[in-house]
Amino acid sequence: MTNPLGVSPMTPWWRDAVVYQIYPRSFADSNGDGVGDLAGVTAKLDYLADLGVDALWLSPIFTSPMRDFGYDVADYCGIDPVFGTDADFDDLITGVHRRGMRLLLDWVPNHSSSDHPWFVESRSSRDNPKRDWYVWRDRRSDGSPPTNWMSLFKGVPAWTHDDATDQSYLHVFLAEQPDLNWANPDVEAALNDSLRYWLDRGVDGFRADVVNLIGKGTDVDDLPDHLVTMPLLATDRPFGHELLRRIRTLLDSYEHQPMMVGEVYLLQAGQSASYLGDIDGGAPELHLSFDFRPLHTPWEADRMQGALVEMEADFAEPGWPTFVLSNHDRVRHRTRYGTEARARAAAVLALTIRGTPFLYAGEELGLEDGVVPPERVVDPDGRDGCRAPIPWTADGDDETGHGWPERPWLPFPSNATTHAAEVQVGDPASMHSLYRALLALRHQHAVLRHGSIEFAPLDDGDGADDDDADGDVIRFERRLADERVVVIVNLSDAAAPWPTDLADAAVLLSTARDRRASGAALAPDEAVILNL
Repeated sequence: MTNPLGVSPMTPWWRDAVVYQIYPRSFADSNGDGVGDLAGVTAKLDYLADLGVDALWLSPIFTSPMRDFGYDVADYCGIDPVFGTDADFDDLITGVHRRGMRLLLDWVPNHSSSDHPWFVESRSSRDNPKRDWYVWRDRRSDGSPPTNWMSLFKGVPAWTHDDATDQSYLHVFLAEQPDLNWANPDVEAALNDSLRYWLDRGVDGFRADVVNLIGKGTDVDDLPDHLVTMPLLATDRPFGHELLRRIRTLLDSYEHQPMMVGEVYLLQAGQSASYLGDIDGGAPELHLSFDFRPLHTPWEADRMQGALVEMEADFAEPGWPTFVLSNHDRVRHRTRYGTEARARAAAVLALTIRGTPFLYAGEELGLEDGVVPPERVVDPDGRDGCRAPIPWTADGDDETGHGWPERPWLPFPSNATTHAAEVQVGDPASMHSLYRALLALRHQHAVLRHGSIEFAPLDDGDGADDDDADGDVIRFERRLADERVVVIVNLSDAAAPWPTDLADAAVLLSTARDRRASGAALAPDEAVILNL
């Protein structure tokens, strides 16, 4: 394989990159059916290139009955017609690469759709060759489910009984999402073949959905009471790491440096980072492993700095962290934090901390969640609000317009008119302009991509007199050779003293619109980047 972008093998591109997540159904609709599609994404590539992102991650586009909107895959090598055709995909990846960006696909290895031909065969009889491709068990003698595992959706057992064969199958999510049995070598081979299919078509990597779950194989005995409703937290198994080492070998066999970032939903210290594998020992696993601590941390300085310091310790070199504020599963951080000033300051944190930032489409516009009335709810786990369609134009209401030819599948964000792309692009005071400036700074200053990081104590953050200390201000320094950059973020709704030792530092960027120089007090929820 050749490398279409000419990346040096000495510099992993994903360490430099800012990745932009696109939920295709909600991004841009090219054909007027109310659902975003691949051609819609292609039409917005100039917008994305101008913003300055380096890679695009598409949430699932594979063939699916859409009971979980693509996370129930019926064909791992097919594009669902709602998103377009193979030709549309080819146009998209060509356009992405032509603009110097990369493309990641969402890969769902733990479970398939119950409509997948593999499962249709598996449930047809106990002696079908694909029976062991999924996890089947007899019920207990009292007729109850095989184990006490509960589904993460709908609060029901994670087992559904199949009357035709008088056994139950495992599904950690919907009953229509049966779990694959990765202990069967044929399953591993088939899923790895799906990776090869997309890599051969030029894809630059994958986001692996709940990838720690694949390591359970058929080891699904009863869980302790406190884990029954969250089996995700009980599936950190050695077999999963073995599987990922083999997947890494597959990825490393391609010259264009494809990567994999894993959704590893484990909450104990160091667990997520352990899925990078033994990098120094020559047994790497994932290239990146999501750490969701910032996404779950309130806007409080002690809590946020504690999470960041823990992440830095867990992902110390040769590891490499990620930073996520919003995604398709959680309330947008603009809505969580409550004010635009806080969302602006959070953007500075996300794009100056050590690691690879992942942005969620629309956060660069400061979009809030959509308000979805009960009759419009379609997601099985109630995540519709954060999946509201992107408003491209200001003309429209909650249900129609905003650059969508027809009424989209969900209502628009609650601030769609004031925060539409056409309103924000080019406005120097807008959220879009802030993100664009932050991304430009990352490209201009290698220290923001590769530099070391050191946090100042919260109770003595200015390096000078304790009288100037402020417990609501996070301060850290990035250093690379002779270049030093300091980031200070006031996480309070009150003004804070300016650090006395930074009185003469040059301001590279501030979220306060009226800041012209260093020295004046930090405004409430202000973030500043300083060049030393």
